[in-house]
Amino acid sequence: RDFMGRQLVYDLPTRLFHWLFAGLFLVAFIIAKTIDDDSIWFNYHSLAGFTLGFLVLLRIVWGVFGTQYARFSGFALNPMDLINYFKGILTGKKKRWAGHNPASSWAAIIMMTVALGLAVTGYLMTSGPDKETFEDLHELFANGFIIVVVLHVAGIILHSILYQEMIALSMVDGKKVDVPISQTITSTRSGFGILLVGLVVVFGLHLFKNYDSQNGSLQFFGTTLQLGESEGNEFQEEDD
Repeated sequence: RDFMGRQLVYDLPTRLFHWLFAGLFLVAFIIAKTIDDDSIWFNYHSLAGFTLGFLVLLRIVWGVFGTQYARFSGFALNPMDLINYFKGILTGKKKRWAGHNPASSWAAIIMMTVALGLAVTGYLMTSGPDKETFEDLHELFANGFIIVVVLHVAGIILHSILYQEMIALSMVDGKKVDVPISQTITSTRSGFGILLVGLVVVFGLHLFKNYDSQNGSLQFFGTTLQLGESEGNEFQEEDD
């Protein structure tokens, strides 16, 4: 057998994306749910959300040009594979997947799509007159995101129990067990990982620099976005 312990399947950009994606969403979600929307601090959830959207765009590029299991063509998106995956869980006939299994493949696609939906609706509700319409869509995307995240985490726990494998570690060191050497990747693409982080940091700093907390506005590449109500901010400042 050509199985030799844990083998490399996920490159560094894919792993860094995973944790940046989780971190940015948590920051945006926690701020949105715990801070009053009249506070000047509430608008920072928008900055995190726009940065999350930018991160997803970078991931889409990597999904085309990345290594084998980073590419979307390497995702298990055949509906029958998903059905058979769940049947295997129920019957005990478990199939190993070198890269993303069908459940995580679909979860990744849905979460990236919803994250883009959050960024787009966030932009539209702060740049035009139809705020309430896009605000409802924005909240719908956010709640949908939470549902998918909960199911994804539950799936990871279930997989870890059934397969006796700490699958979450694969997004730390990029390695999985029982993967044939012929199906591994040969490079972590560390340079692209550093580039990914650098681009996200630069984008985030650009937003932060162009955000005016006094009136809750953001200069977003030539467009002025009104992230918060200026009257509410003035009231907040007077209280301070």
